[in-house]
Amino acid sequence: MAMQPRLATIDPEALDLTDPQTFLDHDLHQMWRAYRELSPVHWHPPTQRAPGFWVISKHTDVVAVYRDNKQFTSERGNVLATLLKGEDSASRKMLAVTDGPRHREIRNLMLRMFSPRVIESVVEGVRRRTNELVAHAVDRHELDFVTDVADCIPINTIGDLMDIPAADREQLVEWNTLTLSRHSSDSSELDELMARNEILLYFARLAANRRRNPGDDVISALATATIDGEPLSEDEIVFNCYSLILGGDESSRMSSVGGLIALAQHPEQWRRLKDGEASLESATEEVLRWTTPAMHFGRRALVDVQVRDRTIRAGDVVSLWNSSANFDEDVFTDPYAFDLTRTPNKHVAFGHGPHFCLGAFLGRAHVNAVVEALRAQVGEIRLQGPPRRLFSNFVQGYSSLRVALTTEPTGRRIPTAP
Repeated sequence: MAMQPRLATIDPEALDLTDPQTFLDHDLHQMWRAYRELSPVHWHPPTQRAPGFWVISKHTDVVAVYRDNKQFTSERGNVLATLLKGEDSASRKMLAVTDGPRHREIRNLMLRMFSPRVIESVVEGVRRRTNELVAHAVDRHELDFVTDVADCIPINTIGDLMDIPAADREQLVEWNTLTLSRHSSDSSELDELMARNEILLYFARLAANRRRNPGDDVISALATATIDGEPLSEDEIVFNCYSLILGGDESSRMSSVGGLIALAQHPEQWRRLKDGEASLESATEEVLRWTTPAMHFGRRALVDVQVRDRTIRAGDVVSLWNSSANFDEDVFTDPYAFDLTRTPNKHVAFGHGPHFCLGAFLGRAHVNAVVEALRAQVGEIRLQGPPRRLFSNFVQGYSSLRVALTTEPTGRRIPTAP
């Protein structure tokens, strides 16, 4: 059984969750335990940079707000960065920040493009590419797992689905990282804005071309789709392309990197995986829970809502912290243990409710492929120094991770995938 983090002297009233440095300066398990026990529905006071907002940290409350699209809306933004500015420029243009009938119409359209039946044919390519990357990593022995392996998997899968030229994909990964986080405190918010605009301009050009010359890809499907006989607007096409590349790349990359770190730091779990005691499916779900790349999502209250003993007023911003909910002692047995055989595993790494991540099936496939390739080809994982964490209050992840991967000894039997 893993040791529970002590509450120590952490006071939720003293923390600034709008400052990315907060997430580097504190033990996050300890920090979120303090919120859950001392102030599960917490009013975060205004700061010099932003107005006040609510912090929801218990799994039950997080799930309840995710489900409630009558009293809470995403249309003013779905992360603190946009919600606290009062609006999101993608509102009612991008699925993630659209509610009501238009949300259902566009979601149903996109579900057809990303259904398990359609994506299943892509999964074999994911496995093949991942096996090749891990094989090359083992041959090199020492490398940066972020840039040499993790960065190359999701972007190429979603790139193939969207028929993005291979030469452009590395740049898109760099822009993606900047739009959701920063490599360090030296980067500026202007860098984030410029990266976002670059992605939008890039997809505007691609979408215009696909409207004239459609192919068999997701961008062409969006560019030529109709709802009730009417085509999607240019903004809807471009912003939903932006959303797909963002969601389809970042969370899978960060889960894969965080999963490798966890396997290196928990040798007993690595052995259980290698010996076949832990299935690929349960290991994948535990990696997603443990890493929780998207630390929060957000909503704005449409009416006064009672949550526990607090009244959230109409217009208030509400932040839902997946990174706390996924370690809630009331839901997860021994939550601070990295347990690859954990079941059930009711994590909210992909959100919940009407806005549950469209790419969840593909995200799971990416993490599953990495876990499977490591199990089959790698004998030992050694971290070569501390990983470099991203500077963000939204993405929990890493910009660099030096590792040494030792090959699996010849003749060792590796359990085959079920």
